[in-house]
Amino acid sequence: MGTHAKHLPAEERRTVTVEAVVELAGEQNPNDITTSAIAGRMGLTQGALFRHFPNKAAIQEAVMEWVAEQLLARLDKAIQGAPSPLAALEAMFMAHVVFVAEHPGVPRILFGELQHSERTASKAKVQTLIRRYGERLHRLLEEGKMDTELDANLDIEAAAILFIGTIQGLIMQSLLAGDVDHIRHDAPRVFAIYRRGIRSAQ
Repeated sequence: MGTHAKHLPAEERRTVTVEAVVELAGEQNPNDITTSAIAGRMGLTQGALFRHFPNKAAIQEAVMEWVAEQLLARLDKAIQGAPSPLAALEAMFMAHVVFVAEHPGVPRILFGELQHSERTASKAKVQTLIRRYGERLHRLLEEGKMDTELDANLDIEAAAILFIGTIQGLIMQSLLAGDVDHIRHDAPRVFAIYRRGIRSAQ
């Protein structure tokens, strides 16, 4: 990364900076990532880094924007190709899992931001991401009920909480195991149990 970052246009340099932070977060505690480490990963000086970001908080905010854009785009693409609401839910679940497997630093960053008691711009972006994620999830669950594909008595709110909580549980298990690829192996079996709990008995 470092051999190319010096010669990139400003917007691409910003993107490379974000990607460097995500990579570093997959290797260490995100709270311990310094601007010096980010610049070093990119092969830049801190001065060059601060020409694009006024401070570390601005870098963190850009990281949150990137995560939200990338994850929601993955989910939307997965949903669009699905033949039914239940299939779309499964595609959404698997797309999220693959995104985490490809970017193991992302959940570390998100969990770290949500642990902060103070309200920051980056934390607000995480909360917006969660809201937009939830909107997609609730819509699919409602469509599944209307199509009678899902249980007519399904508690939409509880089903949404369980969907997100199941992914979070898979992430935590993979982090504890020290091998994020575990999530790829376990996700299909875990979703099969979730699917049995929400689908219609017809």
